Amino acid sequence: MRKIPFSVQILLGLVLGVALGFVARANDLAWLTSTLDTVGGLFVQLLKLAVPPLVFAAIVVSVVSLRGVANAARLALKTLLWFGITALIAVSIGLGLGLLVDPGKGVTLDLAGAAAPKKTGSWTDFLTGIVPTNPVGAFVEGNVLQIVFLALVVGAAALLIGEAAEPFVTFNKSVLAIVQKALWWVIRLAPIGTLGLIGNAVASYGWDLLAPLAKFTTAVYVGCAIVLLVVYPVLLLAAGRLNPLRFYAGAWPAIELAFVSRSSVGTMPVTQRSVERLGVPREYASFAVPFGATTKMDGCAAIYPALAAIFVAQVFGVQLGVTDYLLIAFVSVVGSAATAGLTGAIVMLTLTLSTLGLPLAGAGLLLAIDPILDMIRTATNVAGQAVVPTIVAAREGTLDRTAYDSAGNRDLVDAEEPDPVDADEPERLAPVPA
Repeated sequence: MRKIPFSVQILLGLVLGVALGFVARANDLAWLTSTLDTVGGLFVQLLKLAVPPLVFAAIVVSVVSLRGVANAARLALKTLLWFGITALIAVSIGLGLGLLVDPGKGVTLDLAGAAAPKKTGSWTDFLTGIVPTNPVGAFVEGNVLQIVFLALVVGAAALLIGEAAEPFVTFNKSVLAIVQKALWWVIRLAPIGTLGLIGNAVASYGWDLLAPLAKFTTAVYVGCAIVLLVVYPVLLLAAGRLNPLRFYAGAWPAIELAFVSRSSVGTMPVTQRSVERLGVPREYASFAVPFGATTKMDGCAAIYPALAAIFVAQVFGVQLGVTDYLLIAFVSVVGSAATAGLTGAIVMLTLTLSTLGLPLAGAGLLLAIDPILDMIRTATNVAGQAVVPTIVAAREGTLDRTAYDSAGNRDLVDAEEPDPVDADEPERLAPVPA
């Protein structure tokens, strides 16, 4: 009997989760809601468990791997430039939608009950929080931003030391291979995790809770859809001369998993595999994807905070000016690393609110529906993390266009697990004729 494709398994989990969620809510079945919450929560916990070693080892290996890439510094700068360009476009769309639909006008909420979230962000906290007090603490607390900082420093040092650092680099390659293998097993559980996450969301968030925030929720989904279905395809066509349909055929498994898992870092192995299958050289993909998974957040750090800032300002009766909108754009482009690839965008939102001088309690108004919003935000994040290296490789002439055109012909998760991280493919670094 033919195996059910992984994407179909995800869809079945989604449909069954929605059905069970409606049953639990309609019949007030607390035990079913609790079970769905536990199943979904365990799946997210398993993803988070792999985050510290995965991020550290992936970034160390990716930085060292730049040694074998021609014009590595130029590639890194171009990647950062495209991260900034796409983030600026995304935040502009968020601001435009916010001004068009006025998501906070006419909204009646209990402001007295609003409280600032436990995790907040400010520029001071962000800058001082990059450097850990001690390296062990960063791993114990799961502070991804600090782990990224440590990995970049260690990777750069290993790159400069050269041969003397090879045993350490080899160790990190082994750690990365082991963690990816274990994480691949977790990814196989995504259909069950989807069932629990979606089911719990449906059971917990009824229309009575979503109704006051329906305009805001719709604006976030529309904004992300514009970036996903208009901006990225236009960039692929105009900047890379690439067929967008081929891109989405190859990247869809990662986008799909991101939607249900709400974790860019947890999706990273699938994202990297998707990008490689799209024809991006492995040595470059192994740098761009892990780096993007922790800093490239068009959904969480651009569209969402722009709309949320306008929403909070309107709810609290604060008038925003041109300078405030420019500040929102600046914070979104520069401060996106504060989201650090984990579920949720509360730290980024509070960073934006504090920069504008808006009440941090406004973030508390949106906490209830954050899981619903985070699904589309993370899917947008991951799509952007795949789009940028694909465009850069195409413009550099290193994209394997034959692989790009055939991407998506096989189910990525069912077809194969990640290749060994130390596999060498020097022939893919040569320019490929357009």
